[in-house]
Amino acid sequence: MSGTGTTAGDDPLQTAVWRLRSRGCWTDAAALLASREGPGPALQRTSLLVERCLFTGEGWAEAEDGLRTAEALAVADEDRGAAACERGQLAYASTVLAVRDRADEARTALGRAAALLAPNTPGRPLLDFRRGLIAEHIADSPQAARAAYRRAHAGATAHGDTLLLSFTWRHLAGIALREGELADARHGFAESLRIREELGYLVGTAPALAALADAEPEPEAGRLRAEAARLFRLMGGVPSWLAQHLTPPAPPAPAA
Repeated sequence: MSGTGTTAGDDPLQTAVWRLRSRGCWTDAAALLASREGPGPALQRTSLLVERCLFTGEGWAEAEDGLRTAEALAVADEDRGAAACERGQLAYASTVLAVRDRADEARTALGRAAALLAPNTPGRPLLDFRRGLIAEHIADSPQAARAAYRRAHAGATAHGDTLLLSFTWRHLAGIALREGELADARHGFAESLRIREELGYLVGTAPALAALADAEPEPEAGRLRAEAARLFRLMGGVPSWLAQHLTPPAPPAPAA
């Protein structure tokens, strides 16, 4: 799933926001930005609330309210494109979590973001990544998803967006696993896990452990899955969609 940005230099506010976000305290992180005016803080607050929806399946109304505020404040094309990108992600989350089918809205919003964001803007890699999510999880087009993830990966590298790299590594590895490319899958999942551990992105570490477990043989897979389950419980069952992935696959039935 997705989200980018860590701390911003020595800015105490951004450091506090990152610490809360990395522990799954999105509401508290968004509250820190409530007193800041302008499109930038409104967009950042919205991104936190949208991420909460994706990780917890809750908070849709608050995210919509934040998004409408960000859209109203956006004047420059970059801000309008970023707001459209968040609208696309919110609609995507609603669709994949089976809350409400908003697939058409997601595609339209991300298409609008693509028209507004210049190719070299810092927000473009995140947009490319989210278009990959649509291709993979809604359109069921892994090749189109892989191309979008690769563009996002290159852009994240160029802009130094380390957290986004943890997402692109993971999703490229997921496609590699689907296609039986085990070595590439293990490498990508391991890189994603390494980055998240180094950044202290605790809320994203359990999914990274579970993903790597899917590419490893036993007993290593069991160890990774057990650690993922421990962190999942520590985080209070967040991300909510991870629960179904923490049980080991059932052994094949004996031949009749």
